[in-house]
Amino acid sequence: MGISVDVFETIMFPFKWLVSVIMVGFHEGLSAAGMPAASGWTWTLSIVGLVLVIRAALIPVFLRQVNAQRRMRLLQPDLQRLQEKYKGKTDPLSRQAMAQEQMALYKQHGTNPFSACLPLLIQMPFFFALFQVLSGITAAKGQGKGIGAMSREQVAQFDEASIFGAPLSASLLHGGGGNQAAVTILTVVMILTMTAAQFITQKDIMAKSMPEEAVASPFMRQQKMLLYILPVVFGAGGIVFPIGVLIYWTVSNLWTMVQHRVVSDPRAPGHGEVPRPG
Repeated sequence: MGISVDVFETIMFPFKWLVSVIMVGFHEGLSAAGMPAASGWTWTLSIVGLVLVIRAALIPVFLRQVNAQRRMRLLQPDLQRLQEKYKGKTDPLSRQAMAQEQMALYKQHGTNPFSACLPLLIQMPFFFALFQVLSGITAAKGQGKGIGAMSREQVAQFDEASIFGAPLSASLLHGGGGNQAAVTILTVVMILTMTAAQFITQKDIMAKSMPEEAVASPFMRQQKMLLYILPVVFGAGGIVFPIGVLIYWTVSNLWTMVQHRVVSDPRAPGHGEVPRPG
């Protein structure tokens, strides 16, 4: 068990360092611009800056995701014909043959049924790194240590920083000291905001990437599952996340919602169906 924890910490170390470097860079820049170094709003904008850097770096991945979703739309008639071909055949050989033909179709169209999850999966190490950094702030302050690129002084500043009376290092589950009401209200507002943004984005993906005849397709079932599961996961996890992590995920989900609407707009440059493979 200890070895597994050590391996995980080793894997996460560069992500924790990178996350803290970006936050500290924005914090020092904002402080140099005249914002109070110990202000909760300075640290909040530093977290927003972290979101902007990571999401800007993921734009090429997002564009590939949108392109893959359009290819998946073109794929649906072929998938339906394949399902009809093997309808009622449950023997192992038929199931294996159907799976092989499905994979061949995905390869031919240059897509796969899990393309919608790619940006989320790439973000997860950074998200966990931020969670580890912010959830360890109070303990690091008590030990007089820094975390990653954050100095001891910056750790102490962050631990005491708050917005709307809610400490950035506090969470709903672990309390906010004498500011529990502020922590509760801000946590609930951000959980509702980020889950609503996630739900709206997933609805947009389903509406704009799938033809009406594909309602019963495996891809549509996957999208429906994501539609309801992801908001529940983020909502349940929100009670554990520090306020700073909730700020990151709320801003990130709002970015995703706006970005998808802009890219999916028919008036957007380059919008349109990708050509069907020949």
